[in-house]
Amino acid sequence: MSKVYIVKCPDYSQTEPKLAELITMMGGAGQFVKPDEKLALKPNLLLAADPEKAVTTHPSLVAAAGKLFGAIAQSVTVVESPGAGYSYDTKTLEKTYQACGIEEIAESSGIALNYDTSSEPVSFPQGKLIKRFEVISPIRRADCYINLCKLKSHGLMFMTGAVKNIFGAIPGRAKPGYHGTMTTRELFAGMLLDLAALLPPILTIMDAVVGMEGEGPGNGTPRRIGLLMASTDPLSLDIVASAIMGIPEDRNPLIVEAQKRGMHPSRLEEVEIIGASLDELRIHDFKLPATFTNENASRMMALFGFLGKTFFSVDPRIIKSKCVACGACKKTCPRSAIRIHAVAKIEKKRCIRCYCCHEMCKYQAIELHRGWGYRVANRKTGN
Repeated sequence: MSKVYIVKCPDYSQTEPKLAELITMMGGAGQFVKPDEKLALKPNLLLAADPEKAVTTHPSLVAAAGKLFGAIAQSVTVVESPGAGYSYDTKTLEKTYQACGIEEIAESSGIALNYDTSSEPVSFPQGKLIKRFEVISPIRRADCYINLCKLKSHGLMFMTGAVKNIFGAIPGRAKPGYHGTMTTRELFAGMLLDLAALLPPILTIMDAVVGMEGEGPGNGTPRRIGLLMASTDPLSLDIVASAIMGIPEDRNPLIVEAQKRGMHPSRLEEVEIIGASLDELRIHDFKLPATFTNENASRMMALFGFLGKTFFSVDPRIIKSKCVACGACKKTCPRSAIRIHAVAKIEKKRCIRCYCCHEMCKYQAIELHRGWGYRVANRKTGN
C-alpha cells in the first residue's frame, strides 16, 4: 500500500525542524539520496510572486530541503521553468528566483540556482497519450530530483499539487502547445500522468503550510492549512490532498483518469496516511475555483453537449480597469485567441477555456465569468 506522511507545521518559522521530523518518519534522508549524486529540487515557481501570496513553494521549504539533503548529496540545484507566459531564459529565471525568495536563501542553504536554459526532446514510447516530450535539460542531467510542490486550487484541473508540478519540467513557451492539443480536462490529466511516468521524482514534499483556495493557481487567496506532506508517489499525495480540499475522487480529473488506466493506487482506500487522521485534516469550507461546478451543473453540461458547454461554462474576461496590456496573456494563449490593443481582448470563439491567461495575469485583470446556466444550476447548492 502506498504511504503518505504528514506532520503539522503551523507556520514557516518551523519548516526546518518539521521537515526533518517528516523525513525521519520516512526513514531518513539517506533513503533518497546518495553521496555521489547530483540532486535537483523542483519547486513550484509559477511566476515571479512574493512568497506570502502563496503562489509558489515557500523559500523556507526549499532552504530546509537543501540543507537536509545537501548534507548527503554531492550537490543540490534548484531547477524550474516558470509558467507558460514566460520564456525559459536567464532573465526570467533571475527575476523569478529573486521575487520568490529563492535567491535570498540559496547561498546560506548550500543550494545552486540553475541558469541553463537548454531543453531537449525525450522519446517516451510507453506513454498512453504522449510519446514525446520537450523537457528542460537540467532536470534530465540530475541523478535524481525532489518534487517540492504547493497545495493550490486550479481553474482547469480544480487542484494543483504533486503531479501537476512536474509540468514545470516543460520549457515555458512549450507549455501552451500541450494546452492547445490537450483541450479537455481528461486529455490534460492523461498528459500529466504520462509526464509523471517519464520523470518520476524520488520524493515529493508538499507545501501545505499556507495553500491557495479560490481562483488559483495564480490569483487565489492564501489559506492557512498548517501541514507538510510527503510521499514517494506523487499521485498518492494528490489523492490525499484532494480529499483534504473536499474534491470528490469522481470529480477530480487526474484521479478519474488514473482510475481509467487501472493505476494503483488511484483511490483513497489504497493509500495509508501516517502521522495524522484524515478526518481531522479535511477542510469543509475550502473554496474551490469557479470552474468547479456542482453535480447538477455537470449533468446539464453533459446532457446539452455543445450548448451545455456554452451556457454552463466559465469564461475568462478582461477587467479593463486593471489591464496594463503587458501581453502575458497573449503569450500564454495556446489558440492565439487574445489580441492586445489599449487593453487585452479575448476572441470568445477561439477560446478553449484552458484558463492559462487567468493563471498568468499577475495584475488580476482577468476574471472567470460564470455563464447564466452555471448560475442557475449552482443556485440550489449555493456554489
